[in-house]
Amino acid sequence: MTTPNTIVDTMNKAHSHGADAEKAHPSRADRPTSFNLDDIVVPHGREEDWRFTPMRRIERLFEPANYDAGDAPVTVDAPAPVVVETVTRDDKRLGTVLAPGDRTAVVAWNGFEQATVVEIPAEAELDAPVRINVADIEGTRAQHIVIRAENFSKATVILSHTGSAQAALNQTVEVETGDSANLTVVSLQEWDDTVLHASNQRLALGRDSKLTHIVVSFGGDLVRVCADTDFRGPGAEINMLGIYFVDGGQHLEHRVFVDHSQPKCFSRVTYKGALQGKDAHSVWIGDCLIREAADGTDTYELNRNLVLTEGAKADSVPNLEIENGEIEGAGHASATGRFDDEQLFYLMSRGVPEHEARRLVVRGFFAELINQIGVPEVVEHLMATVEAELAKSRNN
Repeated sequence: MTTPNTIVDTMNKAHSHGADAEKAHPSRADRPTSFNLDDIVVPHGREEDWRFTPMRRIERLFEPANYDAGDAPVTVDAPAPVVVETVTRDDKRLGTVLAPGDRTAVVAWNGFEQATVVEIPAEAELDAPVRINVADIEGTRAQHIVIRAENFSKATVILSHTGSAQAALNQTVEVETGDSANLTVVSLQEWDDTVLHASNQRLALGRDSKLTHIVVSFGGDLVRVCADTDFRGPGAEINMLGIYFVDGGQHLEHRVFVDHSQPKCFSRVTYKGALQGKDAHSVWIGDCLIREAADGTDTYELNRNLVLTEGAKADSVPNLEIENGEIEGAGHASATGRFDDEQLFYLMSRGVPEHEARRLVVRGFFAELINQIGVPEVVEHLMATVEAELAKSRNN
């Protein structure tokens, strides 16, 4: 594929709001990253990274003074030969995957006391998944988790978030795949609808490695998951899948930044969501940057939203920047709509009741993506959760 040397395809550029406006960063690569709190200031809500986020509901995470002492609790169930450690801030394995890129991320980095490190040794192939459980948070807490898959290893890690209370979690997850490693990471957000959760997940891919990163959000009052990539060698592949079901009053936000900086790398991003209820709000931002050195890049990102009831809103913004004329392919697509009337009519004309027809349409909408996950127990759990959400809608 041959393109002009520089293409900036952004559906929504940063807006100026007078003298008080923050400096706009039209290129995703220009936005600041730092481990220093003073370098990333408290946002006002007008910045490109924050203009879709309800600031009053998340602002408690912006100031270190708002946090309770002690890290958020975490437990790990891992098969041999996985090594699990609790380490202090000075451990050299921490902070090696990119730098924080927004205010919640930099506060989370400066706020944790100890980190949980999960290492899959080189050449190990796990028969059972590693389970990391975060549950029953009290107060406002920070947390830091590191997942490392060494060279030629193969593993699945399931990171599960559950629990209730008026709690808030500001979390960093560092994921690192060594050369030729094959790693699947599933992040499940299944909080009760009172929890505030910001998760900054930074992903590093070694040469010829494969990473499947799956984000599933069904619970929480406000959940914001940001996933940033760091290609460290040629030939790496990342497949990013996302599923979300937003109920009335919930705000579920997912942001992806795929930064192609190495040659001959591959990425696919596919997120699907359904919304039901008054003031249900989803946000999906898909940023992809192909740098000048990234010859032979092959990338595509897709977001689809299904609006089930009146009063729900989905914001979807794919952004593609290309600085290289020698790539294999690049593209994006976004669609938001209601039920397909033709599908409903077809089913109902064959005697299927309307509520059952709607259920079948939604199941089909999600099943196409859920079946790609490849972890049988997760697939079964997600289909059951989708059924529960649909039953909730029918009963209301």
